[in-house]
Amino acid sequence: MKQLAQIKTVGFVLKPDAMEIKPIYEKIKAQFEAKGLRVLLSEHSAQMIGMEGFDFELMSRESDFLVSLGGDGTLLSLVRRSYPHHKPVVGINAGNLGFLADVTIEGVDVFLTQLLSGEYRIDNRMMIAGYIQRTSGEKIDFFALNDVVITSSIPSKMVKVNAYIDGERFNSYRGDGLIISTPTGSTAYNLAAGGPIVYPLTEAFIITPVMAHSLTNQRPLVVPTQFYIKLDTEKYDAIASIDGQERYSLEEGDVIHLGGAAEGAKLLHTKGRNYFSVLREKLSWGDAN
Repeated sequence: MKQLAQIKTVGFVLKPDAMEIKPIYEKIKAQFEAKGLRVLLSEHSAQMIGMEGFDFELMSRESDFLVSLGGDGTLLSLVRRSYPHHKPVVGINAGNLGFLADVTIEGVDVFLTQLLSGEYRIDNRMMIAGYIQRTSGEKIDFFALNDVVITSSIPSKMVKVNAYIDGERFNSYRGDGLIISTPTGSTAYNLAAGGPIVYPLTEAFIITPVMAHSLTNQRPLVVPTQFYIKLDTEKYDAIASIDGQERYSLEEGDVIHLGGAAEGAKLLHTKGRNYFSVLREKLSWGDAN
């Protein structure tokens, strides 16, 4: 993506339920302001740390880019909530693993220097655009950056998920669940379930069964976003989880429809960030046994 038209105003969202993050935010805010940037803090985050904030929609509209201060979960939530505004998002990692939130607290000054000198890029990451069509007629729309996961509503109980591509049934998965992941989410639950790691700028769905109860080989499947996916949970009640953060109950007859969103999420990175170096660091690839 082309670079930002201007870099004057930035909107912040903080890790929820983490009052201890206040001094970290105040330090980072001062660093941004020292570079001449106007800093807006979302109202919910501001209330958490006893400060004044801005309505989230207003903040998103007025900001040139958005910052999540927390872990990958904070960034995922910010991307989904701000998606209609199509503003680039960068994550400052105050969490643990940090595949997505890749700017360290210690590296904020370096990041700002590179940002203001144009040494950055904006990646366009595929988003899932989906909806749940209930038998009652209710329709629930959603977006996902990482994944949509179908599991049983009762722990340790099997669920059956029928899967269709472009209207044609191609498989029935019986087991602990089914993951429909984006390439960005391929290093999340998909990886833990034995699915493949897919380069994040690829546009594809990764369909990975979780603990399949089958004598046949139920292998992960990768398909391009031009295909349209439909899922239902025949004879079973289940739960649909969106990025591990939004949960919806599913009853027999409810149908989930999934497609590639018309526009991807915009993630801001410094030019020096290398995805394969991140994999090597986070997954300890190449370490001596």
